[in-house]
Amino acid sequence: MICERFLIYMVAGVVLGVANAEDLVVVKRSEWGARPATDDMRLLELPADRVVIAHTASTTCNDETSCKERVRNLQRFQMVTARFADIAYHYLIGNDGRVYEGRSATNQGAFAIGHNAGSLGIAFIGSFNENVPTDEALKAAQDLIAEAVRLGQLKEEYQLYGHRQLSPTVSPGDALYAVLQKWPHWQST
Repeated sequence: MICERFLIYMVAGVVLGVANAEDLVVVKRSEWGARPATDDMRLLELPADRVVIAHTASTTCNDETSCKERVRNLQRFQMVTARFADIAYHYLIGNDGRVYEGRSATNQGAFAIGHNAGSLGIAFIGSFNENVPTDEALKAAQDLIAEAVRLGQLKEEYQLYGHRQLSPTVSPGDALYAVLQKWPHWQST
């Protein structure tokens, strides 16, 4: 329900709170057409210690329709081909500036073997080796992180990592990785 400039939204089945609707738009799993998880997953102890930023290494999306399609395709690939119980990431962010709800934030992700416990996984939809996400997408990620801290899903003294720091990958891409190094809580090691 939208009431003037405010929106109550849900992420991972948990009401996150009230935010300015212009600042953070979350597209729920049911809205992008998620499949149900196929298996039980390990619980994620909250608040999490880390945020791990990745990219999906796919084409980008710039509107809600194409972003929903990218998220559905990624979930299908990860569940069918990679045999994950669900999409790997907790949240995905499109160049449209929307946050797409992924795996429940109460469950461990499947994005960084050996580092999923204690981590929230956020993936930007696209490949960001040469270009950075839109300003709207970057702001959505920062707003999402701030809201997770405010609600106790992420520790106030959280650590921020690029995916490549924890896994043998080029993710989140050179261009996005350079941006992340300027964000609060960045960890250089």
